[in-house]
Amino acid sequence: MKIVYPVVLKKIPDGYAVHCPDIVFDTFGKDLPTAISMARDALGLMGMDMEDDSKQFPKPTSLEQIKHEKDEIVTLIDSDLVEYRKANERRTVRRNVSLPSWLDHEAEKAGINVSAVLQEALKTKLGIL
Repeated sequence: MKIVYPVVLKKIPDGYAVHCPDIVFDTFGKDLPTAISMARDALGLMGMDMEDDSKQFPKPTSLEQIKHEKDEIVTLIDSDLVEYRKANERRTVRRNVSLPSWLDHEAEKAGINVSAVLQEALKTKLGIL
């Protein structure tokens, strides 16, 4: 899932402060590219949390409706939540899988990591590879 939200960037003495009014987060970067990168990262993290909690994503406010000072920058940032999750989520979950005992025995005899094979098969089936 891809999401796009507006942010407001404000120049401060040591860089840029970033505020996203719709998802409601604040971040910072020492320069403009870093501030935008940090905002994209924060959007990915917040979006992932919202997905995990089954929360609805708010409708993005249009750029014209964003309240800001004249010296502030209003722009859009995006996040591909599938790609963000693949790149950043490293936790594992335990699943119970049923196999015929003979197949488990053969896999063990051959030194095959069943979890790794299952992950590879799921990625292939889901078109993630």
